[in-house]
Amino acid sequence: MKITDKIKCINFPCADVDKKCYILPSAEIDVSKIKILMITEAPPVDKADYFYASGNPFYLQTTLQAFKDAGANAASMQDILDLGAYITTAIKCGKTQYAVSPETMKNCSQLLEQEIGLFPNVKVFILMGDVAIKMMNDIWKKNTGKKVIPAGSTYKIRGQAYYYGNIRVIPSYTPAGKNFLIEKSKRRMVAEDIREALKLSN
Repeated sequence: MKITDKIKCINFPCADVDKKCYILPSAEIDVSKIKILMITEAPPVDKADYFYASGNPFYLQTTLQAFKDAGANAASMQDILDLGAYITTAIKCGKTQYAVSPETMKNCSQLLEQEIGLFPNVKVFILMGDVAIKMMNDIWKKNTGKKVIPAGSTYKIRGQAYYYGNIRVIPSYTPAGKNFLIEKSKRRMVAEDIREALKLSN
């Protein structure tokens, strides 16, 4: 299945994003084999840096490093998929400023909810960054009346086990971007979270 064949933004209602950076995963995905959904924040400014871009995209470089830090043998996006992990972004257009407006998160959560609904065998969500946590919490609250992840700094709340039904939910940090390689504490925590997700998915 190609995710781009299943979901798409039609009218681009958001005012605080760069629509030229709109992108969705284009790889052929066997959704039945995906056990881990990794949701990061937003696409890069340059589409050539996106996780699923051809060549050696920067977002994939840092994500592969996170998997290696976690002890996983991954040298390509296909290797990550073969491990049962699928990576996407919470919002589908590039950010134009540091924060994302509530309106944009609400608009894009409709696409995100459709996207996660394509994966029937998920055992773990890794929510990588505040935007992913907020949007998924809002989706779950709409469906169940409850948020899964409590308010608070990620490093303070991540030591507890959270669940959406039988699915484990791990609040974490994004592995994509230049800061990942220099923020050693976040890099260590991301590796721990990926390692835990891989263990739970097997």
